[in-house]
Amino acid sequence: MWGVGQGGGVGIREGAPVPTPARVPELVLAREQDEAVLAERVRAKQLVRVGRGAYLPQGEWTKREVSLARIAAMHAHLGAEHWFSHESAAMLWGLPVWKEPQCVHVRTTTAGSKTAGLSRHRGELPPGTTTHLHDLPVTTLPLTVVDCARTLPALPGLVVADAALSTRMSRDDAAQLLTTCRGKGVRRAATVLRYADGGAESPWETATRLVLLRAGLPAPVTQFRLSTRIGPVHADLAIVDWHLLIEFDGRLKYTGPQVVYDEKLRNDAITEQGGHLLHITASDHTDTEDLVDRVLAYAPPGFRLTPRPHLLF
Repeated sequence: MWGVGQGGGVGIREGAPVPTPARVPELVLAREQDEAVLAERVRAKQLVRVGRGAYLPQGEWTKREVSLARIAAMHAHLGAEHWFSHESAAMLWGLPVWKEPQCVHVRTTTAGSKTAGLSRHRGELPPGTTTHLHDLPVTTLPLTVVDCARTLPALPGLVVADAALSTRMSRDDAAQLLTTCRGKGVRRAATVLRYADGGAESPWETATRLVLLRAGLPAPVTQFRLSTRIGPVHADLAIVDWHLLIEFDGRLKYTGPQVVYDEKLRNDAITEQGGHLLHITASDHTDTEDLVDRVLAYAPPGFRLTPRPHLLF
């Protein structure tokens, strides 16, 4: 019942949401508007500035939509050839990011003048690593993952890599691309690719897995499926040898008696299989040592942590 591949499932859950390229909000460009009319609309607060000569119509835009609009605004402003890269490319591919980037990232082969809100990464790009998404030039998914993994700390880099693998991006394609890279960040990117897992369905699931890995716990299995008398039971993470299922409750809402009752049946079914279910929330990440201790409460006698210091970056 508890062996991976023997009654249990692992990896990308069937029916899990898959990131898809993002639609960028349509901009109002100053160069396409009557100057007096544009000025009046700005004074009337009908437009929100998102870049030089670029606006969004006033509305309830999400933070991510505003970030995407800034990318499009930068594209309208730049004259030299460029490709959106790093976290900017990740957002265009529809991948989650741990934190919204503070600037727009582009890859370019030419020098350019300093531009507010823009980070240029100059250098030749490997063949076949650029494409277009909704008419915007962008690095391919493997190069986007490699760029993020080379330049970001472990958690935000792993969030991007996990999500990219969930789209069925080939880990081998990214790893092969990494072999052509030189300079800073190659080793850290190799570490990110090694531990990336497409079964993570949210950044918080990635964050929880990373805490456990850093501490030296057994590598958790993602999206474990346990056969029970009420049917298959899924959990975000599992330490299979310990019969421990770990659920991140960011998406779980106990909104009514039926939901609470169904969760009790689920817990009972896991217990009947000799298992345990541990619930984790975002607030638990404020004290990761305590989080690790909660997991260690289920460790077998004699277990010793084997920390992974190579993940501490």
